[in-house]
Amino acid sequence: MEELNIKKFELSDRVFILSGVLVLAVIVLIVGSLMYQFQSLPQNIDQDLSVSGTGKVYIKPDIALVSLGVKTQALKSQDAVNQNNEKMTAITKAVKDLGVEDKDIQTTNYNLSPVYDWTESGRIFKGYSLDQAISVKIRNFDKINDILDKATSAGANTVGDLQFTIDDREKALSEARTKAISEAKVKAQNLARESGLRLVKLVNVYESNGYYPQPMYGMGDSAMAKEVSSVAPSIQTGQMEVSATVNLIYKIK
Repeated sequence: MEELNIKKFELSDRVFILSGVLVLAVIVLIVGSLMYQFQSLPQNIDQDLSVSGTGKVYIKPDIALVSLGVKTQALKSQDAVNQNNEKMTAITKAVKDLGVEDKDIQTTNYNLSPVYDWTESGRIFKGYSLDQAISVKIRNFDKINDILDKATSAGANTVGDLQFTIDDREKALSEARTKAISEAKVKAQNLARESGLRLVKLVNVYESNGYYPQPMYGMGDSAMAKEVSSVAPSIQTGQMEVSATVNLIYKIK
């Protein structure tokens, strides 16, 4: 009986020792695998550096935009259309006679709607109102006053805001963009030098929206438009700022 117990203890010891060895072997295997993976990683992983730059250019506007319109009311819709067409034809002719080309005249609004008069007993039909407007691009600033004067004399009773801008925006934006990229590159080089890093390569570039502020001369409502013939507006074109912002992303070490 005692011999049987001794054999059982010896078997249990062997099983315990064997289990311990297996567990130790698994631990060694896991640790070895982790060390191998760690050693196989690059010792100096590239990081990203993002910098931005803004470029600005200042230019004088080379075109003026003005909205000329007619508001006509008549009992019948066809009468409103006919009267409006007659006035708009006269306005367009006056503008063209002053050197504005067909390509620089564009219809921007045409709205025919019924007109009602609201009373205590309900609404009363009063006819139709037609609003039509054209946008005129003026390239010769010396003729701005003449165009406004002739247009109102021909029947324009609504004159929109007169604004100045540039015809070739992309050219100005391209110049601003070049300055922005140059500024961003200098910034990246300075940051890398001062921080002890090294620029590896440029990997991405993207641009924010350009900015085109537009100086405006407010012409006011139709009442003021009627006064253009007698009082010429004082117009200052000023200077425009066109800006562009770019972001550069570098790989660094």
